[in-house]
Formats: sequence, C-alpha cells, structure tokens
Amino acid sequence: MSRRCELTGKAVQTGNKVSHSNHKTRTRFLPNLCNVTLISDSLARSVRLRVAAAALRSVEHRGGLDAFLIKAHDGDLSQGAIILKREIKKKIAEAAAAAA
Repeated sequence: MSRRCELTGKAVQTGNKVSHSNHKTRTRFLPNLCNVTLISDSLARSVRLRVAAAALRSVEHRGGLDAFLIKAHDGDLSQGAIILKREIKKKIAEAAAAAA
C-alpha cells in the first residue's frame, strides 16, 4: 500500500532537515494519512478510503464525498476513487432522467 491520499494524490516528499549550524540531512516528509469511512449520499452506502487529514476538511468544505469527487480531477484520484466517481455520476444521471 503506497503512502498516497486516494482523493487528493498527496504523497511522500523529500527534502532536507536543516540544523541551527546549517548542517543538512536528507529526510522524508510523510502525509498525514487516516483510514476513514465516508458516506456517499447518492449511492446510499459507506466507502472506506485512506485519505490525508487535509482532504477530510476539503470533503466537508465541498459538501460531502459526492460533491468532492464530481469536482476532482481524475489524475489526482486513485483507481478505486475513479470507479466510485463513475458510479456516482451514473446514479445522479439516472435520478435526473427519472425526475424529468
């Protein structure tokens, strides 16, 4: 399992720790990943994802998992999230066709 957020694509970064004496040591900066269960309103089921803590705030800000995935670029999403996005779009289109 890679250290990558399934919704935003945030991954491991590398850089230097710099001491007071300006001594540089290579290090890895890991994203703050959490295993969470998010609820899809249109699919009426819960989904387990491994996302960064910052992504959780973004999901809430956009109004839930469905709204976040519809606006997200496919390049940032994992394969599972892309499949979930397609299912949500299909369900929303079916609901709109039934309402019309």
